[in-house]
Amino acid sequence: YSSDLCATDKLIPRVIDCFAPMRQFLNIVNLLSAAPNSKMASRMTFVAAIAVTLMLISSAPAQCTAEEFLWGTATSAYQIEGAWDVDGKGMSIWDEFVRRNGTTIKDNSTADIACRSYEKYKEDVQLLKQLGVNSYRFSISWPRVLPNGTLAGGINEKGIQYYVNLVDELLANGIQPLATLYHWDLPLTLQNEFQGWESEQIIPHFVDYAKLMFERLGDKVKWWLTFNEPWVFTVLGYGLGAHAPGTKDLVNTVYIVSHNLLRAHAKAYRLYEKDFKPRQQGKVGITLNGAYVLPKNTSSELDKKAAQRSMEFSFSWYSDPVYFGDYPEEMKTRIGNKSAAAGLPKSRLPEFTAEEKAELKGSSDFFGLNYYTSSLAEHKILSNDGGYYDDQDIVSTMDPSWPGSGSPWLKVTPFGIREGIKWLSARYDNPPLVVTENGVSDNDGTTSDQHRIDFYREYIGNVTQAKNEFKCNVVGYFAWSLMDNFEWAEGYTEYFGIVAVDFNDPERPRTLKDSAKWYRDFIAAEMTTQAPATTPKAGSIVTAALGVLTMAFGLALSLAKLPF
Repeated sequence: YSSDLCATDKLIPRVIDCFAPMRQFLNIVNLLSAAPNSKMASRMTFVAAIAVTLMLISSAPAQCTAEEFLWGTATSAYQIEGAWDVDGKGMSIWDEFVRRNGTTIKDNSTADIACRSYEKYKEDVQLLKQLGVNSYRFSISWPRVLPNGTLAGGINEKGIQYYVNLVDELLANGIQPLATLYHWDLPLTLQNEFQGWESEQIIPHFVDYAKLMFERLGDKVKWWLTFNEPWVFTVLGYGLGAHAPGTKDLVNTVYIVSHNLLRAHAKAYRLYEKDFKPRQQGKVGITLNGAYVLPKNTSSELDKKAAQRSMEFSFSWYSDPVYFGDYPEEMKTRIGNKSAAAGLPKSRLPEFTAEEKAELKGSSDFFGLNYYTSSLAEHKILSNDGGYYDDQDIVSTMDPSWPGSGSPWLKVTPFGIREGIKWLSARYDNPPLVVTENGVSDNDGTTSDQHRIDFYREYIGNVTQAKNEFKCNVVGYFAWSLMDNFEWAEGYTEYFGIVAVDFNDPERPRTLKDSAKWYRDFIAAEMTTQAPATTPKAGSIVTAALGVLTMAFGLALSLAKLPF
């Protein structure tokens, strides 16, 4: 499947290419009509039909079904849509979080209006068309379509229609949608009723929500993500309290929340696999964030092991269950030992049942990777009861020589995305991998953003190296973000967009930054030089050769006037 085939300006020439062998067949029929007798003509026409059919089969896959590399940009619903209480939308945990005494967000702002994308989605799609991207990653707001989070609480048809309209507009402009089901905006009702992701009661509700979206959008959306960056909303939202819902428990809750969301992911994946994939032919994955970690002391074996351990406690915390069916052994051993040393009767890391392990294993059609920065790891024995960070026995730092950005946590390390992709590809048998986010921030939102151009040039160059030189199966790249937006706890003080938004203007006008123009030109060049190959595969060549031989044999039979 390639939604690019839906673009009118590209569909017609591809159809012509696909049916070129049929034109050849018609030419042959016309030629054969002049044969000496009708019997010979009918024999030759029949054989020619077989031959051309074989050639048609051989040529069609190479010319008509090759998937293009996904070049796109990404956003999330809460950060850009606004319209927080419009058309029946329910409240999310973020709608409540930003209203807590004005202390949770850096500039005391909210995303009540944000970029007004709920109203301006057609304008946003035209921006995407200007950029020349062939795909767009967005998220669906759970409380916009299910205001109370459950089917029993009622479906908001106006909310669903917004996403139907967005998807239709994307496809009408030759842009393939990639939809994220959960980008942190949990319906507040579910948080209030049973603490949201802290309770396994949430699992069937998430599956119901996923099913509803597959039913309503699955005929048009062929790329799905269940969760965006579970590490972030788990550790920052339930461990440190810096994000919604503001819970502070690194000892137990972070592990419980992660356990529940992984179980929900697996059930949603299996639901799609069984009930929707046979007809819709889409792909479902999960997108994870993390850093490629280097040893602080490259001569220290303990630091080298700490670097690997750090990635297992971030990436593999989620990806090992998805690909292998269980948590990394290093995590199970360390957390188990620390739990025992603290006098606990069992490990603070929950266990999957045998059924859950089977359901989880292989529950992803592609690896979604959000990548920004790297870090250094130093081995150090920490406490037994301090929770997630102490469980790792690692002190994490950054090299002061690495260039900075508008975000303290984001140092510019282009090599990291290459090495991170290599590490993940080696660990998980080189799965299809989509870079679902990659970008850099500043603090002024300037449109003259040469620093962002440099960032993208260097990072994309390293992605390309991972793909071409190291043969990692990278199939897509999404720049974060399409436009400046509400940057969670940082409010409107950090800007990641390649399109500027004037948040002082009620209309929220958009302006292409220099980086958007650079990305546009870069994509255009890439699509020209990396167009889907039309050279037939080996099997196709064999089939075509058989067609030619069949035709020659038929001609010999006809000339010899042998019985047919």
